Amino acid sequence: RHIRLVGAFNHLHVFIDPDPDPEATYRERERLFALPRSTWDDFDRSVLSAGGGIYPRSAKSILLSPEARRALAVDSESLTPNELIAAILKAPVDLLWNGGIGTYVKARSESHADVGDRANDVVRVNGEELRCRVAGEGGNLGFTQLGRIEYAAGGGRVNTDAIDNSGGVDCSDHEVNIKVLLNEVVAAGDLTGKQRNRLLSEMGEEVAALVLRNNYLQTQASSIAESQSAAMLEVHSRLIRRLERDGEIDREIEFLPGAEEIAERLAAQGRLFTPELAVLIAYVKIGLFQRLLASTLPDEPFVVNELRAYFPSALRERYAGLIPAHRLAREIVGTVVANEMVNRCGITFAFRLGEETGADDADIARAYLVAREVYGMPRTWEAIEALDNIVGADVQTSMLLETRKLVERSARWLLRNRPRPLDVARDIGHFAGGVAALRGRLRDLVADSSRTAIDAAKDGLAARGVPEDLALEVAGGNDLLCVLDVVEVASSAAVPVDEAASVYFALGEELDLHWLRDQIAALPRDNRWQALSRAALRDDLYAQSSALALDALRLDTGEATPVERVQAWLAQNRIPVARCRQILGDLGSAGQTDFTMLSVAMGEIRALRQTE
Repeated sequence: RHIRLVGAFNHLHVFIDPDPDPEATYRERERLFALPRSTWDDFDRSVLSAGGGIYPRSAKSILLSPEARRALAVDSESLTPNELIAAILKAPVDLLWNGGIGTYVKARSESHADVGDRANDVVRVNGEELRCRVAGEGGNLGFTQLGRIEYAAGGGRVNTDAIDNSGGVDCSDHEVNIKVLLNEVVAAGDLTGKQRNRLLSEMGEEVAALVLRNNYLQTQASSIAESQSAAMLEVHSRLIRRLERDGEIDREIEFLPGAEEIAERLAAQGRLFTPELAVLIAYVKIGLFQRLLASTLPDEPFVVNELRAYFPSALRERYAGLIPAHRLAREIVGTVVANEMVNRCGITFAFRLGEETGADDADIARAYLVAREVYGMPRTWEAIEALDNIVGADVQTSMLLETRKLVERSARWLLRNRPRPLDVARDIGHFAGGVAALRGRLRDLVADSSRTAIDAAKDGLAARGVPEDLALEVAGGNDLLCVLDVVEVASSAAVPVDEAASVYFALGEELDLHWLRDQIAALPRDNRWQALSRAALRDDLYAQSSALALDALRLDTGEATPVERVQAWLAQNRIPVARCRQILGDLGSAGQTDFTMLSVAMGEIRALRQTE
């Protein structure tokens, strides 16, 4: 209802409405939609704003009103229909929507012959000429891929036709999978064909909602990828090389930049553009799906939850017992899990975790599912997404990135610290209770500097309209990862998780381990080796923090409080503790730390465990 349709065209007419009334023109378009065999010529001209008109494409020339010239930002008083269509394509509007057949935008580097759509050679424009803020592709091949990239390089917002049209494909997938299930019911005599058709009709709205939800998350993933694309270019380059090496992609066919062009973009602090990222999203999802399908993951008990969630509630309630036996159950699970991993954790999530841990995609998927459930991420994500059009998109993006960071680091921790293959249900059961018990009081347990950082981040989010409880939850994500270590310490020492947490965080504060963690986090990760070195230091710090807390808990101190246990441990290890504090003090006064300096510090932390 809010669309202000300034210009439109099809094979018969060109439509111009320089200053449209949104409600009146909506009603008129709605009338034409319901009118059989209607054309633009049936549009009520009295609804048009001053200077508007509807012109046949067969006209030799069209006289433009001053209002039309202003709306289209053209100087000529008269244009041919084809020239007018080109002007509409280049109009300074919010949205250029392609909903028909034909390719209307190419790159300057392409000839019309390259496009292969002779019928529209006379109206086609270059991506760099577009002045719209956003391009949406409701039709296929409305832009060439190079045309999209050229438009995006100039600041335009565009995905690809595959992204913008994926709702139709998703809807067909749901329809087929639902019919496969219901046909089994009909064949068993538990449902007539007429009843099946009525049930299909009743589920239409919910299926639409499921489809739109998938597309919402995919475009959200694209937006987040775009926001990080400059920082991630080196990683994207490695991913493209891996896909190419494995025969999964041909970068020339997909118009992805070659090694030389990527080097130039890196030197210029450039990035992949959204249409290029869309191609990567597609290939990563396809490859991930294929590898999950080849694994045992789709057969494991926990993923039945993912399978059931795919279907409308009516089927989940009436035919819950039949869903696990669906003929395409494995394929549905593989699709759902691959989609969600990429949508929630990014294009390079599985690739990077594979590089860093050596885990295969199935175990990475298991780690993702455990982390998601242990931290209750669906509830948090839903709360962030409920702020659509309430807070700025950049605020939501920053919060989603913080939650992504928690899930990714937790998944990495699980892959490094739990037996493989991971058992999803077992590991959720092992960690979820401890996380739930500590989550609400984490701020009170952490070191003063961490508490100050949490409060500052929370206040910053709250000042931009985020509810305080959600702002606090997101702000504490950096420290929430430690709870996995705390649960393990509590289990090993056979003490309540509260006691283990108090010792863990108090000892960390005494030794300034939180400061060391922040210094490691600030290390550069401009290439793979820097990223691996940084991750190794961080993993070592968490491992040593856990080991030291376990040592303190195992001291024979009788019925001591957590604080007393920490003080007893410090007293017993006063000489190496003093040296460790001196080294960390020297690092702090140095102003800026590097990998070598932090490696020395970690050596001192490890030495604390050699004096018993």
